[in-house]
Amino acid sequence: MNYQNQMLYSRPGGQQNTAASSTMLNGMFAGPAATNGGNTIGTGAVIESGNGAGNHQAAATTSNSDNEVLYQLMLELFSLNNREQALAELSRRRDQNPDLGVALWNSYGVMTILYQEIIAIYPLLNPPALTMPVSNRACNSLALLQLVATHEQTRMQLLKANVPQLLYPFLSTTSKAKQYDNLRLTSLGVIGALVKYDNHEVINFFVATEFLPLCLKIMDIGSELCKVVATFIFQKIILDDGGFHYVTSHPKRLHTVLVILNNVINQMVAAPSGRLLKSVTKCLIRLADNDKAKEEMHDGITEHLRDSTFAQVLAEDVAYRRLVYQLIMKLA
Repeated sequence: MNYQNQMLYSRPGGQQNTAASSTMLNGMFAGPAATNGGNTIGTGAVIESGNGAGNHQAAATTSNSDNEVLYQLMLELFSLNNREQALAELSRRRDQNPDLGVALWNSYGVMTILYQEIIAIYPLLNPPALTMPVSNRACNSLALLQLVATHEQTRMQLLKANVPQLLYPFLSTTSKAKQYDNLRLTSLGVIGALVKYDNHEVINFFVATEFLPLCLKIMDIGSELCKVVATFIFQKIILDDGGFHYVTSHPKRLHTVLVILNNVINQMVAAPSGRLLKSVTKCLIRLADNDKAKEEMHDGITEHLRDSTFAQVLAEDVAYRRLVYQLIMKLA
């Protein structure tokens, strides 16, 4: 299927109509464009008289220049020949404009292109046939999705379109090769961007769509970075009353969660990670609000947290010491 928007992308004869396309896309970034004598100065710019006017105009010109580059890169997505480079460059420049996620979401055909890029590599997941360049291309698409997931104007729209479920096949992979690990980590980044704002509707979505088993599996067998992000997401889920009830209301489910958290702790005996230890301890503190979970923790899940196994982390990290003390007091 050809997703190229001829009106946006080219004029007759095949040459790109940059000026017209930029005008159409310019309104997607926040803030009214200020004008001076009919010439656009910049999105949200303020015109002042006196010595500061030149500085504001220079800053606005720089902002306009950055936006023009982003506009052009978004147009390049419609070209099959230029798409891979455009994805990589947009991903690299994703911090240049805080409203880029809104522009991506509202631009004709752009989200469809990102979905297409993600779905296209499903056949390479099992049996494993994914190469690093293909993985990098998909990760660039996921990085742009994360922008949409982060922005307050587009976050819930992305969720209501069930877009996160497109990432579940990546999370279900088990290959430890770097190209697969990168896919899992970037996919978790999109989900982490959604859950970090403590929205009950977001948590309900991930509980209802069976995300938790995928999250727990990554906590158990993933790389350190994937474990850190997955544990953060799990912590956010159980901090919500609905997520907490889902995990603790079924004895077998609760037992599975505690076993996996214990596995994560045991795996860090040889190579402790302060970030991961803090995330796991926060999860245990929250689960200790449930009497059944508290009983199971007394049977040995916190053994390494009580003894000198992680003495170095305890000595170096005051925040972690406080968390361990809080957990011990909660279980007392």
